[in-house]
Amino acid sequence: MTHPIHIVGAGMAGSEAAWQAAQAGVPVILHEMRPQVGTFAHRTGDCAEMVCSNSFRSDDDVNNAVGQLHWEMRAAGGLIMTAADRHKLPAGGALAVDRDAFSADVTAALRAHPLVTIEAGEITALPDEGNWIIATGPLTSAALGQAIAAETGADALAFFDAIAPIVHADTIDMSVAWRQSRYDKGETEEERTAYINCPMTRAEYDAFIDALLAAEKTEFHEGETAGYFDGCLPIEVMAERGRDTLRHGPMKPVGLTNAHKPGEKPYAVVQLRRDNALGTLYNIVGFQTKMKYGAQTQVFRMIPGLQDASFARLGGIHRNTFLNSPTLLDDRMRLRSRPQVRFAGQVTGVEGYVESAAMGLLAGRMAAAQALGRDLLPPPGTTAMGALVHHITGGAEAKTFQPMNVNFGLFPPVEAKSGRRGRKDRYPAYTDRAKQDFQVWLSAQ
Repeated sequence: MTHPIHIVGAGMAGSEAAWQAAQAGVPVILHEMRPQVGTFAHRTGDCAEMVCSNSFRSDDDVNNAVGQLHWEMRAAGGLIMTAADRHKLPAGGALAVDRDAFSADVTAALRAHPLVTIEAGEITALPDEGNWIIATGPLTSAALGQAIAAETGADALAFFDAIAPIVHADTIDMSVAWRQSRYDKGETEEERTAYINCPMTRAEYDAFIDALLAAEKTEFHEGETAGYFDGCLPIEVMAERGRDTLRHGPMKPVGLTNAHKPGEKPYAVVQLRRDNALGTLYNIVGFQTKMKYGAQTQVFRMIPGLQDASFARLGGIHRNTFLNSPTLLDDRMRLRSRPQVRFAGQVTGVEGYVESAAMGLLAGRMAAAQALGRDLLPPPGTTAMGALVHHITGGAEAKTFQPMNVNFGLFPPVEAKSGRRGRKDRYPAYTDRAKQDFQVWLSAQ
């Protein structure tokens, strides 16, 4: 008889992992600490409770990476997407749901499955044997978090993270910005041009500081507060300490020469650093912030060169337990030091309901394949699911790894069939290729 897979956490990832493994014919024990042990964000003990938005974002599987991820999860018989479609609400091009009905549906489906057992209670240690998936999300309990930290090293597990905004490289105006590392540091041309620099005049800097200080900020949730440390101060907190603090900190103009105006010294410079191996995404260095998302877009587009910027992710500072997955997990999502343990969901460094559920889907299928004596390769990187798992298990820079939503910047570049290079032409090329490659991956199982 096949030994059961133990899954810790019945959120989006854990629920999907349990469903996928059970559908493959492997018994599952799903451990959930709620409601015995609560969190500041959850209200119930139901599976897949939506604690923030009730939206799964865009459902456009032709022009949007999130919509393509929806398509792949539906193609794989995902429980989360089935329940979401069943409880869909009018939301334009987005997939929004009745959150309570959705969660109740997921819970009922898992409880009714003959191979799924839901056990209440907190898991406080990493197992020494068996076949386990840890899908505890950003609100991992203190005891389990300490056990993970003890196994991985405290530096490899973030309990409170600072997130800098990430920009799609092809939306940066390079007629204003230029590539150069500070003081031209580096042994190769690639290293010497590793940063993209956006210059500011004094007037532009002063206007930026005024907008930054006036922008609407978010507050910490109860139970989420933590003291700032100087290594990740929000930029607005730095600006509050003095108008010149930023230009003597992350926006210092020293060691840089504007390639477009070499005789004109910038008053301040905003630097962007490559965030993925493909060079399609750049993060704004030192720009972690508690500004609300709408304010971030307005303020950051005041930066010369970013006036038309498209953001793959906006900034933030919040409680979010996640692994430095590129250094800790293999491409089967297993902990390298304990291969009997897989991780799934937000704890792996993905952001969002859909991304979390997708990583649960993969972990569940991979764990089931192992239980049945097989090995399941991850989907190809040309698919939404494959691009995401590749990013968190090796494609991202480990030193700057932060949670990420799925986006086309994670996909290998593709040329549109017409040969045109506009995003409207490329997006369908990405999704056409992804659908074809995902179907091939599915059919091989």
